[in-house]
Amino acid sequence: MFINAIEIASEFTRPIHTITKTYKGANIIPGAATLFFVNNEGYALTCRHVVELLLQSEVITDNYNKFKIERDQLKKGKNYNRQLRTLLLKYNIKNDTTVLIKNSFVDCVDKMSGFSSIVHPHFDLALIKFNDFSHLNSPNFAIFKKDTLDIKQGKFLCRLGYPFPEFTNFSYNKTNDDIEWNSKSQNGSPKFPIEGMITRFLADQNGKYGIELSTPGLRGQSGGPLFDSDGIVYGMQSRTKHLHLGFDIENKEILSKGKLKKVNNYSFMHLGECISVKVIKDFLKQNNVSFQEK
Repeated sequence: MFINAIEIASEFTRPIHTITKTYKGANIIPGAATLFFVNNEGYALTCRHVVELLLQSEVITDNYNKFKIERDQLKKGKNYNRQLRTLLLKYNIKNDTTVLIKNSFVDCVDKMSGFSSIVHPHFDLALIKFNDFSHLNSPNFAIFKKDTLDIKQGKFLCRLGYPFPEFTNFSYNKTNDDIEWNSKSQNGSPKFPIEGMITRFLADQNGKYGIELSTPGLRGQSGGPLFDSDGIVYGMQSRTKHLHLGFDIENKEILSKGKLKKVNNYSFMHLGECISVKVIKDFLKQNNVSFQEK
């Protein structure tokens, strides 16, 4: 049903790779999010919470770099540990505090001087503008649903994103106490589609803003397009909510591997929430960003 649509959406959908490390953490933690391109000027859409994380990474890294400068100036001796504890307190760093974050826009542009962003004032929606690129690695761009009257309960739609971060092209530089990207390992993760039926529509004090689906959006799909079987974009994956069904099982005795065991189970339904195409198009118009619709 969505074979051709996934191929169409893949042309303008890209992953954002993230690596993080805590102060005392032994491992680098990979993560991912998604964006999709709107036009050949370098504009792309993603979630506001994704952009906020991208911007926060600069603040976190700058804070740790300042800490390292002062730490490296401490004199070794009997007072070193006490001075280090004071310094950690000054920069609000604990053992499990995230101190390093690096981001990579995968296969988006050939080069860039950075990016600009505009976040929606109310909804989980944001624009990214890649700056000073020569070539945009997107052969086509999203085409948005023009007539929204036939977006009704029961319609099946599909989302595309990168929920399982299988990339391994990163390492820890012990000398510089930093995390780095490298070209020695796998630098990609497979795209992952997931379908769902429209169950309800979402609204708040600012009005109707979203579409609820019968299946969850997966971690890493945030910012990915929601589209129909023709590849026409109906919205953008934002978050997943968890509804308690009330079918709870407590101290239920079951036979497992030949032995009786007591188990507990608390059932939830996981539903995806997507920002609607109307909100997206209004946001693009307000910011004078050109787009296609059909």
